[in-house]
Amino acid sequence: MDTQLASAGFVVLDAATLRAEVGVPEGTFEAWSPHWDDLGADDYLRDDGDYRRRRHGAFIVDGGAVAAEAHRPHWQPLDYNALHGGIERWFEPLPEGLAADAAWHGLIRALSARAETMRAGSGPWYVETHPFRIDASSGIGRPTPEGAHRDGVDLVAVILVDRENIKGGETRVFDIRGPHGMRFTMNEPWSALLLDDERVIHESTPIQPLEAGAPAHRDTLVVTLRRGGFQGPA
Repeated sequence: MDTQLASAGFVVLDAATLRAEVGVPEGTFEAWSPHWDDLGADDYLRDDGDYRRRRHGAFIVDGGAVAAEAHRPHWQPLDYNALHGGIERWFEPLPEGLAADAAWHGLIRALSARAETMRAGSGPWYVETHPFRIDASSGIGRPTPEGAHRDGVDLVAVILVDRENIKGGETRVFDIRGPHGMRFTMNEPWSALLLDDERVIHESTPIQPLEAGAPAHRDTLVVTLRRGGFQGPA
């Protein structure tokens, strides 16, 4: 895993490998899934869409200890997000059942360990967690309306939670230094894509319903880890 991340700038983990990394039994992650049915609307979309729902939670990992931060806005500079950057975006906080969950903290701790190996240095790590639902029940949903991008952090983890009645949602990862890249579709619930955000850019293509008139969505959990502090206005 670390070798692949170091050589290519990204690595894909199946669900069993992710569970082993976190040290939790089968079924642990699946117990979180109902929370994706209770996400708040994203009122900041600048493409006039209403297809994205999300929550947001922030943590600091220092010496292996995970501490939840007070609710805070999500902010990115325009250099990294030309569509939604430069503004404080206040999303609904994580439910207490997730924010205080020992396995949730274990996931964050395991990802911080990968970040430390990748950067050959210790934290503290400033972690933001984003449960997303992209809803395509009424047409097209865009997982990354900003297009191919970096997030301005060190490590990004994109974890697939569920795909229901959709087509599309292809993941694309490209080397920032040249034309080389990979395209693939994440299908296994609780599989994960880890990205070295300094070396690659990424995006996911729009989704559409397979069967019109039926619920259609793509659920993910995005976790970002950054040294030096949370991003915010200068």
